[in-house]
Amino acid sequence: MAQGKKGIVEQFVEFINRGNVVDLAVGVIIGGAFTSVVNSLVSSIIQPLISAIGGSPKVKGLSVVLNGQTIDFGAFISAAISFLITAIAVFAIVKAVNKMNDLKELAVKKAGLAGAAEDNAAPEPRTCPYCKQEIAEDATRCPHCTSKLTGYENALDA
Repeated sequence: MAQGKKGIVEQFVEFINRGNVVDLAVGVIIGGAFTSVVNSLVSSIIQPLISAIGGSPKVKGLSVVLNGQTIDFGAFISAAISFLITAIAVFAIVKAVNKMNDLKELAVKKAGLAGAAEDNAAPEPRTCPYCKQEIAEDATRCPHCTSKLTGYENALDA
């Protein structure tokens, strides 16, 4: 094997250790847990409430038999209704979480904590006005384009 090439195991370990892969895995796991919570909300609370007021989330009796195969339109309509109920529940939960985050940010601003965090933030880095590269705060010449900056003094340039 050539020195410049990585082995398949090293490439796999590098791939797995990337932050976005780990974030994606966490998102999938949280999504699965959230799905079970939403499904429980829909099947244990919302659908029984619909049944209690006289409705039915299930549509029965809408099927057609063609050449011995049953096409069940009622099951499809029931699935669509269940999807809409689930989507509304997820929308309501996300809306509530966003509202809670907005209220938290407002409380932080009112308490004056946001100003303290902004005061402690690092200053913007200095950039060269000619090449737009980042330079040290005390630089008098740009190390990238060698332009003379404010404060440059050299007796030989007189």
